[in-house]
Amino acid sequence: MGKLESNKKKKEDALYNTAFELFTTKGTNKTTISDIVEKAGVAKGTFYLYFKDKYDIRNKLASSKTQDLFFAAYLAVRQNQITGFPAQLHFMIDHILNTLKNDSQLLIFVSKNLSWNVFQAALEQKMPDRDVRFYDKYLQLIEEGHQAYEHPDLLLFSVIELASSTCYNCILYQQPVPLEEYMPYLHKSIDGILSSYQKDSSDTSAD
Repeated sequence: MGKLESNKKKKEDALYNTAFELFTTKGTNKTTISDIVEKAGVAKGTFYLYFKDKYDIRNKLASSKTQDLFFAAYLAVRQNQITGFPAQLHFMIDHILNTLKNDSQLLIFVSKNLSWNVFQAALEQKMPDRDVRFYDKYLQLIEEGHQAYEHPDLLLFSVIELASSTCYNCILYQQPVPLEEYMPYLHKSIDGILSSYQKDSSDTSAD
């Protein structure tokens, strides 16, 4: 990477890092672009080289943070040699929730800003310094497990949306019960989602 590209990357990273700090402390509505650029130490014109407005940087941040959670969970599956897609999905959810449990700011930010568009962007983005998408690795896990599901993207979104929304209060407020007490019920619900998306044997043989 040349000096010019390196400087651009530093400015973009500064904007991302500053925006995340402000969004999670002041809130998106109370954060202005002027707040972001002033704290990041860049000109306002530089902001518009990368983002259309503060909602654009918020959505890209949410997508990037979600992607980081996904890929770290996938790597943990491989490192721990978890086999079978249902077991791998359960493991990834545990990994993601454990990360969020230890980072309440990230939990609040992701839970508040996870939408279908943000989720799709997270699936399609390539990892920094890696020519690979999480979604490709996710589909690979399904294929290796000899599983067949209708709309695997909707399956994953349903599981992530369920986990993030139901565990939000469990993690932050221990309500209605602490996360550890709720987890067995969450995993039963995930099994139900897996079952509802699974293709039957006649559909699979037709493919």
